[in-house]
Amino acid sequence: MVDKEKKEKSTENQSMSQTKVKFEVYGEEMIEKEVKSSGNSGRIYLPPNWVGHIVKIIKVE
Repeated sequence: MVDKEKKEKSTENQSMSQTKVKFEVYGEEMIEKEVKSSGNSGRIYLPPNWVGHIVKIIKVE
């Protein structure tokens, strides 16, 4: 019974992660970049004048 519940949750999580949603964001500037590998994570370099500002990252593909 527990295994069946785990499989159902796994399938539900996979379908949720593949669903596209629309975000509407207001801001001052946008840059489109590819995330590069950096050890066990990813990295994006942004302009130095963005340091100290709040940014939002949205995965588009």
